[in-house]
Amino acid sequence: MSTLEETIAAIRPLDESAIAEARARQDRMTKPRGSLGVLEDVSVKLAGLAGACPPELPEPAAVAVFASDHGVHAQGVTPWPQEVTAQMVYNFLAGGAVVNVFAAQVGARVTVVDIGVAADLEPVPGLLTYKVAPGTADMTQGPAMTPAQARQAVETGIRVAGELAASGARCLVAGDMGIANTTASAALISVFTGLGPDEVTGRGTGIDDAMLAHKVDVIGRALALHRPDPADPLGALAAVGGFEHGAIAGFILGGAAARLPVVLDGVIVGASALVAAALAPESIAGCLAGHRSVEPGHTAALRHLGLRPLIDLDLRLGEGTGAVLALPLVQSAARALRDVATFDSAGVTDKDVLETGQS
Repeated sequence: MSTLEETIAAIRPLDESAIAEARARQDRMTKPRGSLGVLEDVSVKLAGLAGACPPELPEPAAVAVFASDHGVHAQGVTPWPQEVTAQMVYNFLAGGAVVNVFAAQVGARVTVVDIGVAADLEPVPGLLTYKVAPGTADMTQGPAMTPAQARQAVETGIRVAGELAASGARCLVAGDMGIANTTASAALISVFTGLGPDEVTGRGTGIDDAMLAHKVDVIGRALALHRPDPADPLGALAAVGGFEHGAIAGFILGGAAARLPVVLDGVIVGASALVAAALAPESIAGCLAGHRSVEPGHTAALRHLGLRPLIDLDLRLGEGTGAVLALPLVQSAARALRDVATFDSAGVTDKDVLETGQS
């Protein structure tokens, strides 16, 4: 079997016994039942993923920012020049980007993966050079990539997840960088959700109404040209996706196979998660939606995936920033399950036990 097939075969459902034990422990902790809301669900998911209650703490965390360029940039879907992708990669590596600042706050390590930047990047510590090609092709003129390139991108993401896990990461955070990547993201989200381009396309870096209408038209033309089939996720990825989409999808699959939680970022990562879910539905069971982006496609992707965002702050930056901001919530949920005393151990009276007459 190939790396992709082996990884998919290794992905298992969440452990139901650990889930039941975690829910029971939440009910015995010194707090009203259900009072931690969504954080209780997060802790239960972490237990199910680990197959143990309490689960291992999801720290340290490793952030992987997958960078790539897009041929559809030639269609004028963004006012930003393509060379900004490479410039931002160097900014990440110098520690000057928002994701670096947020990651430093929570003690997470940032790794940048050149999966398809349209420039030759100098070797720098913190940079993994796994370039599939110097950017995708223009999806309005033909497929964005070949089937072999699509598979290579996914298997590279699996490799990165495995390398970070082997280095000691206990939680994976997915981020992205690529000028014009919201266009490819909207195309993928349209394919996998069945919604029209006008329903899932947003302003990305802040484009005006005229450019937004043009962007919707570009996506519509690409979808009409290729007619991607959501039942063929690699084919859909090859038709209208980006190399970072494939790599992030593989990153999610690799995290699931390693039984590590993966915290998702915004619309680009959301589109990638749709690819991962189509390849292996159980891979999403261990994913946590860090936040909800203002991009309409992200809400559609989260709804399709059945994921609830942990924060909603009108973010639209990418890079993994929203996921990193949510990381302390994920870690707090795990710590609460592990460290909060139970009514019995603390000698605290449980109101619910008194009311039911249990002993």
